[in-house]
Amino acid sequence: MIGLAGLAAAAICAGIIWQLSKAERFQLFGRLIYTVETTKPVVALTFDDGPSRKYTPQVLDVLRQHDVKATFFVNGDPASGASQVMSQIVADGHELGNHAYTHDRLIFVSPDRVRLHLMHTDQVIRAAGHSGDIHFRPPYGAKLFSLPWVLSQQGRLTVTWDVAPEEGAGSTAAEIAANAVQSAQPGSIILLHPHWRGNDQTRQALPAIIEGLREKGFEPVPLRDLLEMQGQ
Repeated sequence: MIGLAGLAAAAICAGIIWQLSKAERFQLFGRLIYTVETTKPVVALTFDDGPSRKYTPQVLDVLRQHDVKATFFVNGDPASGASQVMSQIVADGHELGNHAYTHDRLIFVSPDRVRLHLMHTDQVIRAAGHSGDIHFRPPYGAKLFSLPWVLSQQGRLTVTWDVAPEEGAGSTAAEIAANAVQSAQPGSIILLHPHWRGNDQTRQALPAIIEGLREKGFEPVPLRDLLEMQGQ
């Protein structure tokens, strides 16, 4: 009986740890934001993963047509093979963020492995011409234990989100756009994944997201601008 009770307790603890690891609004160490406290009618558009040499230019075209700046949280591995796209992101006035070198969950890994993910991706981001702070978004939002500790040691901000309009398999472009616009509040950080072949619905939704936000009175901005409005 004691053995079964111990296994049950271990299973409960493991479940709690797993939930904490992917909690958008909590981490054990350092600074995390999922939204910015502001009364100004602004939201941050953030794009995860990639970039893709084929599909990211389509995203940049939409942003250019609508005169919108955004934040791209990139993985260092694909980014290193898409240097022209990376440079174009910066040249267009967008912000780059670190999304680790690969898209592996960085939980129960060594601090040295975390540092390598951060360092190599930072190098790719700097090579593209990005200046200023490089904020971090964990793959899958997962962040136990060494990851938040290393981030706190480096004084680096962890950025999650409060609006994830793609949630739900098979969401259509219209559903993604409606979810984004309806959920947005002043200071919201919107998470989108537009970079790969399977993300065509997100790419199709992007114009409607931008137009819908503006009709609602919100202006999409990069994260760096939103952070400057904290408390305003």
